[in-house]
Amino acid sequence: MAGPDRAGLTRRLAAVGYIADGGLGTALALMDMLGRPLLLEGEAGVGKTEVAKALAAVHGAELIRLQCHEGLDRADALYEWNYQRQLLAIKAREGADADADAVEAHVFSERYLLERPLLAAIRRETSPVLLIDEVDRADAEFEAFLLEVLSDFQVSIPELGTIKARSIPRVVLTSNGTRELSDALRRRCLYHALDFPDVDREAAILRARLPDIDIALAQQVAGLVAAIRKEDLAKLPGVAETLDWAAALMGLGVGRLDADREAVFETLSCIVKTRQDRGRLPREVLDRLIGGVA
Repeated sequence: MAGPDRAGLTRRLAAVGYIADGGLGTALALMDMLGRPLLLEGEAGVGKTEVAKALAAVHGAELIRLQCHEGLDRADALYEWNYQRQLLAIKAREGADADADAVEAHVFSERYLLERPLLAAIRRETSPVLLIDEVDRADAEFEAFLLEVLSDFQVSIPELGTIKARSIPRVVLTSNGTRELSDALRRRCLYHALDFPDVDREAAILRARLPDIDIALAQQVAGLVAAIRKEDLAKLPGVAETLDWAAALMGLGVGRLDADREAVFETLSCIVKTRQDRGRLPREVLDRLIGGVA
């Protein structure tokens, strides 16, 4: 049996603007080969959600996203009935001498079913990418329910019976590590830890997403962001914020960071998002950091 085409998948991801390291490319290739969900863990801003978006683009697949949060339940994730339409349908049949069983069968038909992300993902004719984002924000009870869906890719709806997957979705779960996930969930998933990219890879990301950026500026911005992440900040800038900053500097006509330090300082709002962190990057600190990458 041929092994997973890790290099090929990495190239295809790059073609849609996601610059993956070798480890991630291997994990995604194995996900396809083994048919297993992939759990991505790492700090906010490292690009976990973007992996699922890029994977959907590579395969020309629909991206279905379940955003997890505290209190998430089956109705939010799986399905619920359109109660308002059901009540209207029942009222419309009042006085028509309709059989009660027939009315019940009508109002609990697919016509009144509201798909939520998990049900939608298993009912697609072609495999979508199912992103279960920030699964650590959901509670342990929901995580246990999720295990059932991911194990069998089928769900039971009392009024309709068991619905089996028409196609098996590619499942990407992300976690920021705010809560320890269960061993049972981890056993069912492949795993990859994502960290912030190194300077060269972040510069490559800038060039991929901002084709008009000067190579030297991309390298300087990536180097400066890497240096800023080493400072004692409450919120480290993510890759998306690096992209915003680089785009802002390009729009202002900045060609080199050391040649227009005022513009660099004035656009810090692109990557520094709290008053506390702004206070920890005064002009003299930023000048020092720019000097290290110029």
